[in-house]
Amino acid sequence: MGLAAAAILTATVAAAQNLDAGKPPAKLFADGCATCHRSPRGLAKGRFSLALSWFLKDHYATSSDSAKVLAAYLEAADEPPPGAAAKPAKKPARSALRPPKPAQSQQPPASR
Repeated sequence: MGLAAAAILTATVAAAQNLDAGKPPAKLFADGCATCHRSPRGLAKGRFSLALSWFLKDHYATSSDSAKVLAAYLEAADEPPPGAAAKPAKKPARSALRPPKPAQSQQPPASR
């Protein structure tokens, strides 16, 4: 009887599979996060990759592998596009203040 119970438990564990394995990170986000979050931007919030992976594994992901993939996806979404950081921001044009023109005196023309 004990041997049969062990065989059943082993078969159950062997049959369990990770349904998220092999899914691209965008699909993982769409399946698990898009219900509450419109986009992945801003979700990493500058967290360390390892801390973000642990958080996702504890709360949202089905495995540590899918948590790592999702964490990398969220971090990549927070990075500025290449070349955006290289371009300096344009400064708004300043309107130069000009001193007022000196008042011209209204003298009558000289008579001849």
